[in-house]
Amino acid sequence: MAEAQALADREPSEKEIRLVIGASSAGTIFEWYDFFIYGTLAYILKDAFYATDNETLGLLLVWSTFAVGFAFRPLGAVLFGFLGDRLGRKYTFLVTVTLMGIATAGVGLIPTVDTIGMAAPIIVILLRVIQGLALGGEYGGAAIYVAEHAPPEKRGYYTSFIQASVAGGFVLSIIVVLACRALIPADAFAAWGWRVPFLLSIALLAISLWMRLKLSESPVFQAMKAAGETSGNPFVESMTYPGNPKRLFVALFGITGILTTIWYTSFFSAMSFLRGPMHVTDLTVELVLLVSGLIVMSFYVIVGKWSDRVGRKKPIIIGAALTLALLFPLFWAMGSLANPGLAAAAERTPIVVSGPQCETDPFAELFARDQTDCGKVLETLTASGVPYTLTEGDSLRLSAGDNAIAIDPAWFETPAARTAGIRAALSHYGFDFTKQQPSTANIIGIVGILLALGVLSALTYGSVAALLSEMFPPKIRYSSMSIPYHIGAGYLGGFLPLIAGVIVASTGNIYSGLWYTWVIVAFGLLVAWWGIPDGPPKDFADE
Repeated sequence: MAEAQALADREPSEKEIRLVIGASSAGTIFEWYDFFIYGTLAYILKDAFYATDNETLGLLLVWSTFAVGFAFRPLGAVLFGFLGDRLGRKYTFLVTVTLMGIATAGVGLIPTVDTIGMAAPIIVILLRVIQGLALGGEYGGAAIYVAEHAPPEKRGYYTSFIQASVAGGFVLSIIVVLACRALIPADAFAAWGWRVPFLLSIALLAISLWMRLKLSESPVFQAMKAAGETSGNPFVESMTYPGNPKRLFVALFGITGILTTIWYTSFFSAMSFLRGPMHVTDLTVELVLLVSGLIVMSFYVIVGKWSDRVGRKKPIIIGAALTLALLFPLFWAMGSLANPGLAAAAERTPIVVSGPQCETDPFAELFARDQTDCGKVLETLTASGVPYTLTEGDSLRLSAGDNAIAIDPAWFETPAARTAGIRAALSHYGFDFTKQQPSTANIIGIVGILLALGVLSALTYGSVAALLSEMFPPKIRYSSMSIPYHIGAGYLGGFLPLIAGVIVASTGNIYSGLWYTWVIVAFGLLVAWWGIPDGPPKDFADE
């Protein structure tokens, strides 16, 4: 059965197309809002749900729980992909958005670790599992639903609104946080106000369900069902359909691996970088991300529409290649604009650490392992955004330029005491660890860099919903598209904040975590060059 024939037999009207795109995109925005609000508020959740005053460990624990949701996305892709290919696109993503809304609101109701102890992070993890399962079925359902309503010559353009909606969920999470900050005093927001953005999911869920219930099933699925051509076991057929193993490999590494690592680096890594080692004020970070995110959303639509003319491969190859060339320079430039005084102080007064067993273990406290005093000093310097040179030595020494810094034994009583002591000592040599408010010119420059990162993301993401829909046969499309997408997004992308954080904590170089993105994109570029079809877009043809 040809898709073009299914669309010709029941071509949606312009009004229906607008409803399809609007309802699917709105639902996607709300669902990704639910997922991203956790990452946006990570700096508060580490204190609410984890009993540690070690800032580095606290954030790594938050990112670990963040990664748990992603780890379960492939399982959700298998489950909901099966349902989507057997029962239909519409009802499957009604279930996924409901699960996501309920689980997100649940996070806002969990008592803190001070109240119920270890039960708090355990409940958070369970809710993140539900979120991951739901998201595993959401993206594929929404993307396929729009693709199967779109005429072939506009498929990239119409589905690009789904891609833009993912960024829209991130933007919405920031808007809600900013609104809460404006209405709730800072102390109250830290104490209980952070729960409001999570509880808001109930209202967003109601809106999303109302819009999606007005939709009808996709014409392609209706035609397949009427002809008795739906799959008996979509998961098994996805693995065995002729040519599908290659397509699944390309979708995993040559498409999803590229887009997901670039996306999370552009948004989450940039947010953590500015808020953490660069010490930029929370409000400024949220505002620059909001402005850049709103503008970036249009880039996905532009690229999607462009791909209808030039094909799906060209934008992805260009975006991946530019990322390899520009990733490190863009972050170096952002660091120099966000906190120029820190870089100047480090250049003027280089920090040198020497001592025995100078290795960091970011999870030492969690697993009750001993960490040397030198390792603790290195961990604090890294968390503070201070570059250093490490030399061998028989005893622990810390120096700023030619000046030896006296090491106070009180530093090693608690992580908080160590952070305060080391920062106080370095402040005498020009290091400023107060919250930074960059100049207007520098803020404009930071927004420009974030927009450049957004262009890289749009090039590798804007046409993907159309591309993945076209790569797989209709009867197993939901499963075949969702499984590699969510393995890639779940593991290669979802674990990026955690892996990059561990790399930074282990090396002491605040830019070293970018190597993870660079390597994944480099491998993905080779796979994409080899495996993505050349030429203009075309529908899947049975082999």
